Amino acid sequence: MEKLFKDYPEAIENTAKVAEMCNIKLELGNWVFPKIEIPSGKTAEEELRDNTQKGLEEKFKNAENKEKLQERIDYELDIINQKGYAPYFLAVADIIKFAKESGIFTNTRGSAAGSLVSYLVGITNIDPIKFKLPFERFLNPERPSPPDIDMDFADDRREDVIDYVKEKFGKDHVAQIGTFGTMAARAAVRDVTRALGKPYSLGDQIAKLIPMGSQGFAMTIEKAIKMTPELKKMYESDKEVKEVIDLAKKIEGCARHISVHAAGVVISPTKMTDFTPLQFEPKGEKIITQYDMHAIEDAGLLKFDFLGIKNLTILANAIKIVKKIHNTDVDIDNLPDEDEKTFELLTEGRTIGVFQLGGAGMTKWLKELKPKSIWDIMAMIALYRPGPIDCIPDYIKRKENPSLVKYTDERLKKILEPTYGITIYQDDVLLIATQIAGYSWGEADKFRKAIGKKIPKVMAEQKEKFIGGCIENGMEKRKAEELWITIEAFAAYGFNKAHTASYGKVAYQTAYMKANYPAEFMTAVLTSDSGDTDKIAADIAECKAMDISVLPPDINESFGDFTVVRAKVEKGEGPIHKTIRFGLYTIKNLGSEIANAIIEERKRNGEFKSFSDFLDRVLHKNLNKKSMEALIKSGAMDNLGERGQMLFNLDEALNYNKETAKNGQAQASLFGLMEDQSSIPDLRMKETAPATQEEKLLWEKELLGLYISGHPLDKFKEKLEKIKTNVGKAKKLPNGYPVVTVGMIEEVKQIMTKKNEQMLFVKLSDYENSVEMVVFPRMFEKYKDIIREGNCVAVKGSVSLRNGDPSIIVDQIKELGAGPDA
Repeated sequence: MEKLFKDYPEAIENTAKVAEMCNIKLELGNWVFPKIEIPSGKTAEEELRDNTQKGLEEKFKNAENKEKLQERIDYELDIINQKGYAPYFLAVADIIKFAKESGIFTNTRGSAAGSLVSYLVGITNIDPIKFKLPFERFLNPERPSPPDIDMDFADDRREDVIDYVKEKFGKDHVAQIGTFGTMAARAAVRDVTRALGKPYSLGDQIAKLIPMGSQGFAMTIEKAIKMTPELKKMYESDKEVKEVIDLAKKIEGCARHISVHAAGVVISPTKMTDFTPLQFEPKGEKIITQYDMHAIEDAGLLKFDFLGIKNLTILANAIKIVKKIHNTDVDIDNLPDEDEKTFELLTEGRTIGVFQLGGAGMTKWLKELKPKSIWDIMAMIALYRPGPIDCIPDYIKRKENPSLVKYTDERLKKILEPTYGITIYQDDVLLIATQIAGYSWGEADKFRKAIGKKIPKVMAEQKEKFIGGCIENGMEKRKAEELWITIEAFAAYGFNKAHTASYGKVAYQTAYMKANYPAEFMTAVLTSDSGDTDKIAADIAECKAMDISVLPPDINESFGDFTVVRAKVEKGEGPIHKTIRFGLYTIKNLGSEIANAIIEERKRNGEFKSFSDFLDRVLHKNLNKKSMEALIKSGAMDNLGERGQMLFNLDEALNYNKETAKNGQAQASLFGLMEDQSSIPDLRMKETAPATQEEKLLWEKELLGLYISGHPLDKFKEKLEKIKTNVGKAKKLPNGYPVVTVGMIEEVKQIMTKKNEQMLFVKLSDYENSVEMVVFPRMFEKYKDIIREGNCVAVKGSVSLRNGDPSIIVDQIKELGAGPDA
C-alpha cells in the first residue's frame, strides 16, 4: 500500500481499517498463488520441470543443440523455482490448455515470450531461441517483482475462460479487478460547465481546445493552457472561461466512478474476501474487487490478464469458414515463414483487418518498406509510434542498402544486425548494458527503467556508470559517449521485443489468411465489425478493391452473420468464392429468433420459391408487420418479388400467413381433420408502382446502416470524376488549405453559440470516407435550406486541424442538380 498511497499517508491508515473490518490478511510483499492440483503427490516445482521436459521432446525432437537448450531450461527453472513462481506458471499453463482444447484462440503477449519454459509448457507460442529473446527481460535473479504473463483470447470467448477459472478454482476464489475512472481534463471542464448551468457550447469550446494526451501520459488542464495559445488567451480574457477552468482544476484527477478492469482477474488460494473487499459491478452481476490492481498486488495477489482481442475472433472465424467451404484445416501456429502472397498483400497496402498494421500512416510505410520477413513486420510495429517513427525512413534505407549499416563497436553487430544497426527494442538496450557496459541483469533492468523515465539526476548517474563500464570493457571513450547518446535518444521509446514478436506473429497470421483466403477472411472481418457502420463501409470498400462483391441480405443465401456465397462462375480448376452476403442478423428490426426460424426452414425444405411459398412455410410468432417490412425493405426478398408491390400487399400477406398458421394448428388436432379448410384466402397481389431507386437506397440505409445496391451519389458520378479532391483526400490536406469537394450530407447537429446564434456540425460522406463540416452562424443563415440529411452537395472551404482531427470550415455550399452548373 505504501507504493500506492505514498503521497497520501492517511489513505494507508484508512485501507488498514477497511482490511481489519473485512477480516482481510494484508501482508505486503508476500505473494500468494492459486492452489494447483498436482497428481502423484509431486511438488509444483517437480510438475513444472516434468512438463517442461515433455515440451522439449515435442517441440525440439530433432534439435542438434539440445545441450544448450537444456542449460537454458535449467537456468530458467532455477530462477522460477527459487522465487516460488512454479504454481503461477502451472495455473497459467492450465488456463491456456483449456482455451486451446475448447477451440478458443489465444495469444500470450509481453515479456513472457522470452521464456523457453513458457514456450515448452504451452504458455506462449513464440520460440524465444528463434527470435533471440532474453529470459532476463521477463525474469532475472535480481528482479523483486513477480513475472507478468498477459493472456489474449478471442473476444467472443473471453467469458468462457473466466467461467472455467471460476469452476476450476472456486467461485469465491475468483474476482475481476475493479478500476477507478478519474476525472480527466476534458471531462472535468464539461462537468463543471454543466453543474454551473452554463451553455453546453461553452464547455464544448473549452474542452476541444485541450489536446489529447500522448505516449501514455494524460493531458492536464495546466499543461493544456501552456500548450494552446487560444486556450490561454480565453482563460486570461474571459471571466466565465476562467471560472470554469479554475473549478475544473480542483476536481481534475478525482475518482469519478468504479468499473471493471478490461483484463485483470485475480485468483486466491483461500476465499477472496480474505484479501480484498468485493462488490457487484455498477451495472451488472460480475463480482469485482474494491481494491484497484496496485492495491491488489500490495495485498499479495498476482493479477492475471485476460484480454479479449477482436482479431483473434476474426482469425478463429476465418479458419472455421475455410474449413466449412474448402474442408481445409489451417494450422495457424505453423504457417510458412515467407509466404509470398502475404508480403505482396502488405506491400500493396491491403491492411484493413490485419492486426496492428492497419491505418493510413502504417500502410504508407509498409508500402515503402516492402516487407519480406516477420522481422520487418516486428520492426514496423515497434517503430510506428511517437518518437521512433522518425527512424522508419532510415530503417528502410538500410534495408535496401546494407552498406549504410555502421556499428560503433563490432560487438554491437551481434545484437543489432536484425534491425540494420538501429536500436529498436528495449531488449537491445539490456543486451548492450550487460554485454558491453558490464551491468548485471538486475542493474540493466533498473537502467532500462531509469532512461525511460528520464529523471535528470538518475540519468546523470547512469551516464557515468554506462560510459565507465563500456571503457572498462575495451571501448574508446569517444565511441562510448556516442553509444550513450544513441541509447539516451531512443531508449525512452524502445519497445519490448517479446511483445513485438507476439503481436508480429498475429499480424502475420491475419495477413496470411487475408492473402490466401480473401473472401473468407473479409467475411470474418465484416461479422466482427457488425454494428459499426463506418467500419463496415470501409470493409466493403476494401472488398471492392479486392474484387470481392458484397451483396444485400437474401433469404435464400444469407445465414445469421455475413456469409461467403459460392460463386456461380468457374475459373480454372473450380468455383471461385468471391461474393459475400449480408447476414440476416444485420437487418434492423428483424430479430434473431425469426432470422433463425427462416434459416432452419430453408435448411429443412430448401429454398423459398415465391412470396406465397415463404408465407406458407415460415409460421413463426415473430413474423409480423415490423419484421416483414425489414425483410422486404432491406432487399432480402428481392428474388421473390418487387419491393414496392410486396409492401403494398403486406396486410393481405400477413393475413394469409396467419390463416395458414391456424390451418396448420387445426390439422394437427383430431377434429381439425374434419373441418372445412377452404376458408384460407388465396394470396392475390394487387398491382402498384414499383419502388424507386431512391426509396430502395433510403430503406437500405435505414435497415442496414449503409447503401448496398447503389449510392445517392451515383447519379452525379460525372461531376465527382471532375473533382480532384474527394473526401478522403480532403482529410489529408494541411491546416488552412483551401478545398473543394463533393459528398452527401449524412448527419446534421445543431448547437447554439455563446451569442445565442445557430451553427452546425455536419457529417459529409462519399463512397468510402466521411469528414466533419463546420457551418458557422453566417453560413448557416445563407445555406440552411440546402443543409438537409440526404442532400448531395458541392462544398468549398478550408481544412481545419484541431488535435489532429480534420474538418472543413464551410465558405460555400451548392446542391448538386439544383442548377445548370450544379
